[in-house]
Amino acid sequence: MTVNAMPLVVVALCVMAIFYRYYHGFIAAKVAVLNDSRKTPAHTMYDGQNYYPTNKWVLFGHHFAAITGAGPLIGPVLAAQFGVLPGYLWILIGVVLAGAVHDFIIFFASVRHGGKSLAEIARIQISPLSGIIASIAILFILVAALAGLALAVVNALAESPWGVFTIGCTIPIAFFMGFYMYRFRKGRIAEGTIIGVILLILAVFFGKDVAQSSLAPYFTLPKAKITLFILIYGFVASILPVWMLLCPRDYLSAFMKIGTIAFLAIGIIIVHPELKMPLVTDFIHGGGPIIPGTLFPFTFITIACGAISGFHALVASGTSPKMVSKESDIKTIGFIAMLIEGFIGILALIAACALFPGDYFAINVPPKVFETLGLSTVNLQVLSAEVGESLVGRTGGAVSLAVGMAQIFTSFPGMRHLMDYWYHFAIMFEALFILTTIDTGTRVARFMIQEFGGKFYKPFERVDHLPSAIISTAIITCGWGYFVFTGSISTIWPMFGTSNQLLAGIALCVGTTFIINLGKVRYAWVTLVPMAFVMATTLTAGWMNITQNFLPMTKREGLVIQGYVNSILTGIIMVCAVIILIDSFRAWYKAVFVEKIHEVSIPKGEVVSD
Repeated sequence: MTVNAMPLVVVALCVMAIFYRYYHGFIAAKVAVLNDSRKTPAHTMYDGQNYYPTNKWVLFGHHFAAITGAGPLIGPVLAAQFGVLPGYLWILIGVVLAGAVHDFIIFFASVRHGGKSLAEIARIQISPLSGIIASIAILFILVAALAGLALAVVNALAESPWGVFTIGCTIPIAFFMGFYMYRFRKGRIAEGTIIGVILLILAVFFGKDVAQSSLAPYFTLPKAKITLFILIYGFVASILPVWMLLCPRDYLSAFMKIGTIAFLAIGIIIVHPELKMPLVTDFIHGGGPIIPGTLFPFTFITIACGAISGFHALVASGTSPKMVSKESDIKTIGFIAMLIEGFIGILALIAACALFPGDYFAINVPPKVFETLGLSTVNLQVLSAEVGESLVGRTGGAVSLAVGMAQIFTSFPGMRHLMDYWYHFAIMFEALFILTTIDTGTRVARFMIQEFGGKFYKPFERVDHLPSAIISTAIITCGWGYFVFTGSISTIWPMFGTSNQLLAGIALCVGTTFIINLGKVRYAWVTLVPMAFVMATTLTAGWMNITQNFLPMTKREGLVIQGYVNSILTGIIMVCAVIILIDSFRAWYKAVFVEKIHEVSIPKGEVVSD
């Protein structure tokens, strides 16, 4: 049975619009009660580098680009192993009831706490113990998350001179935009945007000429070198002022991302592609070649960011609350950015499922594994010839998504002969997603390490202290770089998914406590219900990962260290999540039954920003 993709897109848009108008409007008005008369940390703590009042739409671009990494692209593509229906339902339900709520509440809480990190909010709202445990958990989670995100782009750009050239060009373009909009032509956002977008399109167009010229060997890089360059980029972007590289690059990326997604959605509605993947595959019972687990609970940790993402809590309590100009901007940025990410996840799932199952698995698993599946390719040789690269065994999800997107784009009249351009455009589009999350994630981790170090040496916590910035950034980049150099998508992604979802559960614990301490006990269910579901599914998946995936690695040649490292890391994160959960129960009981909090104007422990 084949399914037409167009109704799935229309239904998703309608559901998200309805929930934003009514449910999310209710949360913003009744739970948060946003107040523009309160000055935000961007004004009260202005330093010109990290605390910087930013135009709502420029900040939306940064926030959206920062939260939308590989997760909404790669997760749904890998989850296509289970079929169309499981991924579609979870993304749609999860994003409106859990993901968007999670992002908004943490963003709001951080602004009310002076732009503090999630761990610091946990310390103030729950207890000092939860603050310490949250810091440990978040740092481990960030290492796993950044490794998973980086590996996806490494696999996509390896041995691809066109892709490396195009992505490399985005960095000097971002520098130019930063100086243009904030120094040379301050306030001329539209001018800088138009120039940046034109330069980005030219980078894609001329990438083919570079790939076919004598310069090609300089841009044909193995995975190790690409990993090294990404490490250097993450390090530099974390230290430089936000206006110079991070903010303009993310803003530029957001335009490209939203424009591409809109075009893809229009293409699906016009072209009406038939989804070749079954609604549900036989791999729901386990034994899949991509995701080593059953439909429940591995669908949830595989899709990860497309429905709800703990990583977003780090951005929402990291860079964005330090730049938001007024509280009412939080609603637009916090809710809509996540809804768009969920929509991206649905489109990515559709693009992957538009491939024939044989072609999909041939791209996403090693050739030796594919031979055991009993499947045959259909269009793979033709597709490889059209894009100009071998597609066999290009694991990680990024390549199969790019092929699926290119197939839809070339279905437009007059586009058929442009398959190679659309494919590499899609690769650039995916890499932009990922790199903008890596730079922001590394910066957020840097802030956390500095906060922690400041407890022992006070100057270390100053975000403008260069030696502290260099040391903390080096620690985090070395951590996630290790896993990229030594891991694979089948080992890193399950660990990333588990870590990411557990962080979402921790953030929802903190958010629930914040709502209760805010005097809104009767509204605590908006975060309590998704927290219970996310914690239950993810703790189950974490245990299954350790016992069925990571520990068995130790018996495979060459994977002994990696198997134990992955098991220990996952176990530490699970223990941290359980401790915070128990500590939160204690705080809720004390607030509701002992202190009998009902309605107060200022939450317990709040840092008043005016």
